[in-house]
Formats: sequence, C-alpha cells, structure tokens
Amino acid sequence: MEIKFEKTSTVAAELTIEMEQADYQERVDKALKNTRKKANLPGFRPGQVPMSLLKKRFGREITAEEVQKLLSEKLYGYLREEKIDMLGDPLASEKQTAIDFDAEKLVFIFDIALSPQFDAKLSEQDKVPYYTIEVTDEMVDGQVKAYTQRGGHYDKVESFQEGDMTKGHIAELDEQGNIKEGGIQKEDAVILPGYFKNEDQKKKFEGVQTNTVITFNPAEAYENSAIELSTLLGITKEEAENVRGDFSYQITEITRYMPAELNQEFFDQVFGEGQVASEEEFRARVKAQLEAQFAEDSAYRFLIDVREYLEKRIGDLEWPDALLKRIMRANNPDKPESYVEDNYAGSIKELEWHLIKEQLADQTGIKVEQEDVLETAKAQTRAQFAQYGMANIPDEIITNYANEQMKKQEQAEALVSRTVERKLRVALMDVVTLQKQTISLEDFNKLFEQK
Repeated sequence: MEIKFEKTSTVAAELTIEMEQADYQERVDKALKNTRKKANLPGFRPGQVPMSLLKKRFGREITAEEVQKLLSEKLYGYLREEKIDMLGDPLASEKQTAIDFDAEKLVFIFDIALSPQFDAKLSEQDKVPYYTIEVTDEMVDGQVKAYTQRGGHYDKVESFQEGDMTKGHIAELDEQGNIKEGGIQKEDAVILPGYFKNEDQKKKFEGVQTNTVITFNPAEAYENSAIELSTLLGITKEEAENVRGDFSYQITEITRYMPAELNQEFFDQVFGEGQVASEEEFRARVKAQLEAQFAEDSAYRFLIDVREYLEKRIGDLEWPDALLKRIMRANNPDKPESYVEDNYAGSIKELEWHLIKEQLADQTGIKVEQEDVLETAKAQTRAQFAQYGMANIPDEIITNYANEQMKKQEQAEALVSRTVERKLRVALMDVVTLQKQTISLEDFNKLFEQK
C-alpha cells in the first residue's frame, strides 16, 4: 500500500492511497469465512455453503466493505500520525474514477482542506479593555421593587386609585339614561381602567368608592375594539361591533395589588431562611447579586474584545474556499443551492474564531470535563430562574434541570462551547494586560450597539 500527500496550495492538499489485492485479500477471506458460518441458502446446511458460490453471491459486496474499512483506517491513521491540520473531513477528489475491484491496483484520491497558519498566542504585551459596570442606588431600588412586586398580594380596598381592578354589575343604558329594557347586562364584570385608551373615560373612575354607580362609555374607553368589548360584556365580537352607547357600572369590589413588605418573612422567601436579617442587609445582598450578574456581562464583553483584537492582529487569512464550500454542501444536503453562498462568509468568521479558541485553550492548558459542563448548565439554569425572582432554588432542582439540558445533543454541544469560553475568559484575564475602566450600564450597552 502506498500513501502520497501533496500540497496543491498553502491551504489545500491531495492525498492518494493505492492498494493492491494483497493489502486487503486476507481481510476479505476472513470476512467470507465468517459469512459462510452464518449463511443460510436453500439446499445447503448452515456453514456448508460452497465457498465458490459464496464468492459469487457476496464476494464483491464483502470486498467493497472490507476495502472501505481498510481505507478509512489508513486514511485517518495517516492524518493523525502526520498531524495534518485539517478542516472538515476529506472529500473524494473530483479526479476520482469508479473503482474496479477486479483491477490489480485500487486508487483512491482525496482533497484535503488545510487550516491557515497563524499565531493567536497572547501575553502581557497585549492590552484588552475590561469594563466594570457601576451598580447605582437606582439599580438597587429597581431590583428591590421588582422583588417586592413579584412577592406581593391582592387586597380589597374601599377607594379606587390608578392601577386598581374593579368588579361590579354593568348594564346598558337607553338614550334617556335609564337601564335599557332587554339590553346588555353582566354580573361581576371586571374592569381595569388603567388599560382604557381614552383618558376622559379613565378619569370617571378616579377616587370612586365601592357600591358607587358610575356612567361611562365602554366603546370610547376601548376605542371601539370589538375584542375588548366582547370580553368585558360577555357578548360575541359581531354583537360588540354595534355597541356604542353608555353603560351604568355599580362597583361592588375594588382590588389593589400590594407589593410585599420588607420584613423577615419576605427576606427568607427571597434568599432563604436566616440569610438576611434587615432591609440594609437585603439591599446589600441585592447589590452583590447585581454586581455578580454584571461581572458575567463584563467577562462576556472581555472575550468579544479579545476576539476583535486578535482578528485585527491576525488580519485576513487565506482559506480553501472551493473545498470548504464543497464540505458545506456535503454537510447540508437538504438545503437549497443558495444556502452555501448565503452562509459561507459567516461560517468562515465562526471557523476562524473556533481556530483561535483552540490555540488559546492550548496556550492556557484549558481542559473541559463533564463536571465543568454541568456547572455551566447549572449557572444557566439559575439565571433563568432568577429572571422570575426565584433566587433560592434548591441545588437538587437546579442540578436536575441542568442534567435534562445535557441530554439533548444540540444543547449539550452549545454548553460545551460556553464552557470553553467561560474558562477562557478567566484564564486570559491573567495573561493579557487589562485596560480597566468603570462604565455605566447605558454606556456598556452602547458598546454592543456600535457593532
């Protein structure tokens, strides 16, 4: 067997493997013998089928299968041993002709896409921005308010104020202002005046008491929205199209949403029993929580800046475009012809970043273990719960959610990628020189708008 490797450009090569019958015949004979032991052909006892008949029936198929196995072993074995820095998988060359298994020599030709060579190593000579987001008192106030809103409850009150919900009996009026005979009526009609689109109608509810009767125009209040009117009055949308007059509304109940009080019960609910003992401690804990959240955002931005810094330093790379486009087509057989051209440029940018990360991971000695991926999944799960004000979820529940994410291949691959980037962020902060600056959240967000 002979293997030839020849570069056709700085980023492409041709690999040729020539096999003679002696290279694979022993494997074929062994496979035929194993097939004979299991073959069950009419007229012959198991294991007694003549070899000549077996070769005639299955010889070419078995030969092709064994040659393919040997070819794969030698191809990838050579690429590993020679440490060929390859992109994607080898492709059958366009020079490849049909294989004749009766020929004395079998020739297989592959096109190999080679990785462009560049240096992405970093040192303290490299300066990269690092932004610390300032946590202001206003931010803490806002987060505390969000917690109290999520932990609040509804109370019945006697007098209406903006934001309250009302319940009562609604009845259609005639032109003289009397309850219309046979008109629309509904018990326990719920109204949230804050959602009225007409300010004049909204003002009619200001300061009203329970058991007060007011007159208002639902059609004006909701700007003739048939959906809103049908929901309020318990009628069809078609019937609601004709509703334009005034209604009386006897308010029987006013309900107000009351934010949670900053007391021990609330502190225990948010952060766990005994973790916080005063409003001052609660605010300090909220501030620390925001700082930790923003530290993640800062680290995320740091890696973006590392990427942009290195892409600029490395400059334009040469890529085996024709080969990579063929690989994209082979990997996306169900996509339209335009898919490759539409997505190639973006794929190259991500491929370049992937190669940069490989070099950085090698430089910093990063290794990703299963436990690391689980920690990433748990951190992601905690962040999702935190969005709903659930900051005190038991670790067992977090772990169960995280394990479920890791069972799905696409999510697991994304988690591995995030884990690599998470570990890179930490490692690279000790490698480069950080250009530290404190920045407002507004200005920090503008960094992303500029791109």
